[in-house]
Amino acid sequence: MARARVIRDTLVSARDLTVTFGPFVLVALTLLIGAYFLLEPNPPRQVVLATGPELSDYAEFGKRYANALKRHHIEVILKPTEGSSANRRLLRDRKEKVDFGFVRGGSSEVIRKEDEKGDGVPLVALGSLFLEPVWIFYRTEAAAKLPGKRLERLEQVRGWRVNAGGRGAGSTNLFRKLLQANDLEREDLTLTRLDPTHAAIALFNKEIEAMVLVSAPESSILQMLLRTPGIDLFEFTQAEAYTRKFGYLSSVLLPRGVADLPRDVPPRDIRLVAPTSMLVAREDTHPALMQLFVQAAHEIHAEPGWFARGGQFPSKEDIELPLAPEAERFFKTGAPLLQRYLPFWLANLTERMWVVLISIVAILIPLGRVVPPLYNFRIRSRIFRWYRQLRQIEDSLTNGQRAPAELLEELNRMDAKVERIAVPLSYTDELYSLRGHVVLVRERLVEAQKLQ
Repeated sequence: MARARVIRDTLVSARDLTVTFGPFVLVALTLLIGAYFLLEPNPPRQVVLATGPELSDYAEFGKRYANALKRHHIEVILKPTEGSSANRRLLRDRKEKVDFGFVRGGSSEVIRKEDEKGDGVPLVALGSLFLEPVWIFYRTEAAAKLPGKRLERLEQVRGWRVNAGGRGAGSTNLFRKLLQANDLEREDLTLTRLDPTHAAIALFNKEIEAMVLVSAPESSILQMLLRTPGIDLFEFTQAEAYTRKFGYLSSVLLPRGVADLPRDVPPRDIRLVAPTSMLVAREDTHPALMQLFVQAAHEIHAEPGWFARGGQFPSKEDIELPLAPEAERFFKTGAPLLQRYLPFWLANLTERMWVVLISIVAILIPLGRVVPPLYNFRIRSRIFRWYRQLRQIEDSLTNGQRAPAELLEELNRMDAKVERIAVPLSYTDELYSLRGHVVLVRERLVEAQKLQ
């Protein structure tokens, strides 16, 4: 019996706590759930990255980003494109589902015109990633009739068949600007628009004399062309002049033997010009995804390369778009503190919800002060409500309205119910006080019954 009573009292106490604290907990959960869906702290599990043609540097880098984000359980869907211009158009198009893309420098004028028209989705930069030199490969036999038997100035391609890059590659517009700087019009040569793979085949088959490739050295096709006999690389001997004329170009040096030291490829230092490629995102892309992509960029592009010093990239310099807040934060302080010690999903959730959590706590603290008095009132009311009936019995005895025997019978029924009251141990003294008062009234009733 004693054990059963203890169990009953415990269950009753648990019920009281649940009933009293339940609304408080429900309000807290409602605020948390509402804040979670309003803020959307966790990013989507899939993201689309616009890359470039097969075997291009963009395609190679895209694979590295996919592997980097896979560790955080984010699937990066790589979308092959014609290149930089196509990536920019896809990012701007509201109908397309593209979140990130590689965009080459020199696009600011086009983007500014599109912004003035109000066309497309606003874009932000996550930083500049790498230099993409302008590579002009040509067949040595095509240059045999030139002075020095080598292509030395760009105006010497007059009358040649030159592949300027696939549609949407971005290299075509850049090459046309270089031609115009040398007083060459489109009619002065034959321009083709093949992708890099088919352009290389056409060059080998003597269907064209030269091809233009704007790419980082990670491109597989570029590596192959550097090592192919009978194919030479044009040197921008006027590189500094080009950089003065086109502010988004930099003068870079391809060191002798950097591609293949044992075979001495290239056989001499070669001066090139290079725009800088950026990692670009839609402005409304989830901030946590931007943070992950900036971290991946640091992991992928920070190492020294053919044209960059170690740690030079990624950088907030040489960008032609507004820098995303998440990227600016990374360049100032690095990866978020919590992400260095916690899994990404937990660190991100905590980081993006902590302001809301503090606000919710500020709301709940005043409400929490009401809960203990409510709990106290609920337990004590279970005891005190019997005092009304006890007083009514005593008043009926004093006023002689009812017979003592009848009142005693009613008191006994009440006492039987009082014995079954379950309260926490901390309130037992009040329960025993009630039972003591019942005994006092019973004694009065017994005395009154004797006097009749």
